[in-house]
Amino acid sequence: MGNQSGRRRALAAVFVGAVLSGVAACGGSGDKGGNGSKGGEADDKPSASASAPEALTEAQLKAVSFTDGEKIGPYTASEFTLGAPLGEDYTAAPAVCQPLVSLAEGATAHDPAAEVNRELDVADEMAGIGIAVQLRSYAKGEAAAVMKALAAAGTQCTGGFVEERAIAKAKYLKVEPAKAPAFGDEAKAYRFTILDVKGKLKLYEYLTVVRSGSTTLSFRADFLGTKDIGAVPAEVMTAQWEKFEAGRKSGA
Repeated sequence: MGNQSGRRRALAAVFVGAVLSGVAACGGSGDKGGNGSKGGEADDKPSASASAPEALTEAQLKAVSFTDGEKIGPYTASEFTLGAPLGEDYTAAPAVCQPLVSLAEGATAHDPAAEVNRELDVADEMAGIGIAVQLRSYAKGEAAAVMKALAAAGTQCTGGFVEERAIAKAKYLKVEPAKAPAFGDEAKAYRFTILDVKGKLKLYEYLTVVRSGSTTLSFRADFLGTKDIGAVPAEVMTAQWEKFEAGRKSGA
């Protein structure tokens, strides 16, 4: 098994007891997600196109996701040992920023119909890169609406926000666009600058989300330390995309 879950718990501990003040507001007073509502706009109705693809089942998502022990370059894939990462205990203030923290159930006005979570890391490398890969399927039209909520968060939360966890808080100083991959129907990528508990060190994290029809492929990469890894490793995103496409075309 990988150790990404442990890495994220260790990173969360860095922020325990942090005093958060003067956090820049994410968006103006007209933000529909900034008053305790879900990250997505309540009236952001998905299109009801009859040609929109049906949501993949959990079994279908598993068939096109990384398998336990699968190797991708220096990385090894595994299932999360403690359930899904960045679940409902991870929220954002203001709420419009929530999609940047997690796209789990409740993050937007459109909950996934099914999801599969995988983690990748370098075996026996405790301080290396950790990558969370999450595939989520949605009802007709809702995947596009989720991407719209993510884009709104990426635009309105550039000045920072607070990530609230069960036992800690993290202060995001900055949200910047990053280079997104060319595959999929659409893709968004972001670079996060996060402040450590002492208010001196800056940590970096990257998020890339790709949509293909009714499915989103999310990649979140971090490094337990101050190193800026520059992006989600391209080989991981490409390998997952190719596996997803191959399975989709074969009817998996």
